Amino acid sequence: MSDMDNNDARPEKRHDLIDVRQFRVAADDDGIRLDRWFKRNQPQVSFNMVSRWARTGQIRLDGKRVSPGDHIHAGQTIRMPPADPKAGKGPKKEAAPLSPDQIEYMRDMVIHRDDAAIVINKPPGLATQGGSKTNTHVDGMLDALRYERDAKPKLVHRLDKDTSGVLLLARSSGNAAFFSKRFSGRSARKIYWALIKGVPEITDGVIELPLAKQPGSGGEKMVVDEENGQSAKTRYRIIERAGNRATWVELQPFTGRTHQLRVHMAAIGHPIIGDGKYGLKEAYLPGEVSRKMHLHARRLRLEHPDGVPLDVKAGLPPHFAETMEHLGFDLEIGDLPLEEDQPPPSRADEKKYARQHAKQLRRDKRGERRKRGDEGRGKPVKSGKTPAKGGRGKPIGKGAGKPKGKPGFGKPARGGKSGGRPGGKPTGGRGRR
Repeated sequence: MSDMDNNDARPEKRHDLIDVRQFRVAADDDGIRLDRWFKRNQPQVSFNMVSRWARTGQIRLDGKRVSPGDHIHAGQTIRMPPADPKAGKGPKKEAAPLSPDQIEYMRDMVIHRDDAAIVINKPPGLATQGGSKTNTHVDGMLDALRYERDAKPKLVHRLDKDTSGVLLLARSSGNAAFFSKRFSGRSARKIYWALIKGVPEITDGVIELPLAKQPGSGGEKMVVDEENGQSAKTRYRIIERAGNRATWVELQPFTGRTHQLRVHMAAIGHPIIGDGKYGLKEAYLPGEVSRKMHLHARRLRLEHPDGVPLDVKAGLPPHFAETMEHLGFDLEIGDLPLEEDQPPPSRADEKKYARQHAKQLRRDKRGERRKRGDEGRGKPVKSGKTPAKGGRGKPIGKGAGKPKGKPGFGKPARGGKSGGRPGGKPTGGRGRR
């Protein structure tokens, strides 16, 4: 944060309270969201106030309207309304110091620490940031991770409250800006492990379904919205299966929409185990399997300011590890190799894949009609496809077939085949027409 003329964070105009205030974005704040800029540099201004100012056009970025979630860059000018003369009167309420137990609790989560970053393994049930009914959260206990520094570390990204795993913290504003650029530029590789209900017929797929906030949910729930939703893309790969009950999958989000992984897996008919919000009663397994959500941020790899990539893995929380053991999964095979980004398929390739997929759909429909006809004539009905081999806890090879979920939501991925013998890589997403 800097002044228009110097770095003391004072407003450019100082005539009186009726003047608007203007600030120039400093290098340390490059790439962060506008609401994060206010939290960092104008902490007395609440998020609700920022939202109202943005909605009514009272906040401007280089003279243009801006939203709280928009990213800002060094050198840009933020214009905001004048200060409230009543604001700032009276002593500022300071947060209570952390207890020794809280400090130990936070430091026990640390799995990596260097001059630029701290990485923690967040447990399920702990929120990343506070809310209306959330008093205990990572953001409120970051003072425990100052170590030898004067300033506490800063959040770079978030995890859902019930999602466990890798959470990156930056140790300075400059490092926060550096890492935030890698997330916003999508060069950071985020790998999740999840247990899902049932077994997808596609073993290596890409889900492309746009997401939007569900009306009436207060932004707390997302839905697939083909018309007004924001683009969202997820890749999944089957690691291992437990018969037909459940599957252990690797998930890679290529976009960062709210609840993206959870909504996408539920949309193709395989909700994450324990995710009752999107999978309802279908998200639970009978017996001794935990009802907690089985979604874990396993690995994070991204550029580091010192030039050596940061690559960190986080161990599973107890309930997830117990379910893995109960279902007979082998943790030693879980870390699949990261594939380098490949160029997008050509238009000719997309047309070829679409023809292959349409052909498979026609075959499936003909098979269904024959089956109904045989049933109507009293003829014995053949069992159909032979189930994929692999018993409890046994891995299966790459396969292909029609994705479950809504019709029309499938297309073969690059180099894959739709239907037939294992070996293809169809996608669970919506195909281009």
